[in-house]
Amino acid sequence: MGAAPKLQKEYEDRIVKALTEKLGYKNIHEVPKFEKIVLNMGVGDSTQDSRRAQKAADEMTVIAGQKAVVTRAKKSIAGFKVRENMPLGCKVTLRRAHMYEFLDRLINVALPRVRDFRGVSDKSFDGKGNYAMGIKEHIVFPEIDYDKVEQMRGMDIVICTTAKTDAEAKALLDEVNMPFRKQ
Repeated sequence: MGAAPKLQKEYEDRIVKALTEKLGYKNIHEVPKFEKIVLNMGVGDSTQDSRRAQKAADEMTVIAGQKAVVTRAKKSIAGFKVRENMPLGCKVTLRRAHMYEFLDRLINVALPRVRDFRGVSDKSFDGKGNYAMGIKEHIVFPEIDYDKVEQMRGMDIVICTTAKTDAEAKALLDEVNMPFRKQ
């Protein structure tokens, strides 16, 4: 790959120093960093048409810039009309440069395009420094051609960090300008 993404450079140049001072670390290796971002899209209506999961995976591949994999049912559940090995959704795990590129686009391009956007919740941390959020419409990403979309789909986004606590993870996300809701 070419040069490091803008957000990665900013993390290395500015954010590490800011968090070291803010949280009182003695060593720069203590500063929390981003490990990975996992995107997940459930395609519940793929029980009727198995091609829908592949279509969703293709759209997610365009959003993420990395190939998405179709997730399949591990076992049959008659109540949901699901058989074993049936496609049910798709996911992609982003690391390194792809992760920073996606996070930059999420914060600066996609989230501001969400209708009636007032910020993301600051209560979606898991206690171990990871942040999870959902998006109701995947068309907020500019890579998706609105005219070619058959159906609006939601997606889950999990940002995994090396932070030990939620406060450290929130400080890290604050430094990259994650638009948290004002209380």
